Amino acid sequence: MRIAITGANGQLGRALIATLARHHDVVALGHDQLELSDPATVDQIANTRAEVVIHAAAYTNVDGCARDPVLAYRVNGLGTRYVALGCRRIDAAMVYISTNEVFAGTSHRPYYEDDPTGPINPYGQSKLAGEQEVRFLVARHFIVRVAWLFGGERNFVQTVLRLAANPPNGVLRMVADEIGSPTYAGDVAAGLARLITTDYYGTYHFVNDGICSRYEFAAEILRQAGIDTPLLPIRLRDFQRDSTPPPYTPLANIAGAALGITFRPWQEAVADYLERLRSAHV
Repeated sequence: MRIAITGANGQLGRALIATLARHHDVVALGHDQLELSDPATVDQIANTRAEVVIHAAAYTNVDGCARDPVLAYRVNGLGTRYVALGCRRIDAAMVYISTNEVFAGTSHRPYYEDDPTGPINPYGQSKLAGEQEVRFLVARHFIVRVAWLFGGERNFVQTVLRLAANPPNGVLRMVADEIGSPTYAGDVAAGLARLITTDYYGTYHFVNDGICSRYEFAAEILRQAGIDTPLLPIRLRDFQRDSTPPPYTPLANIAGAALGITFRPWQEAVADYLERLRSAHV
């Protein structure tokens, strides 16, 4: 199968290439090859002659999106429209990588795939705009929401390790009332490799099993890494930032599980990732 991947240099893009290139003809499209906000993206996608396009590229700087909502929409909303139009032109199936932040965070249980959305920040709003473009323009589509993604060079796990090495005032502070679903990029890539071989189009939540707060996530990272830096829980309202994150957005993998696509506990995925980091520095 010929598969085009946007965002090829991102943490999910790299995991997808590593997973899919073993059995498929992969066309990798990084930022140097593709400027999403440019209408020329339509032609560039069409020129790949791909059977499946996995659109993993996005403007994911959540605080940057809050500072410049127009840029967020141009890249994540309009840019996704251009990718979708390119898919239409060559009759390619499309996979759109979306986010937990399309939800408001007011639920009292993990969100199901068809629960009402209601993003409360410009990043979530721009990603929801992308979902709407895909649903309208591409009949054969998979919308796959992920959350709290780690697996590359810049992510929450790496941030915790970096801050723990030199914590401000000797203490690491993490938010205890933001709850979500940690997700390992390699596990998402494996799940997508199975999903794209089916014709069960629709919306999916691909996250590792289990939920936690940012504080609990950080505590587990430190425990597994053997680091004893003091960790202090704080509240969302005490952490000043430009964006407002939804406080409770765990995702339930119901549609994927019905196809037999399930994910291991997030703690096991963290252990795998930390082992990979150790091996890379040996």
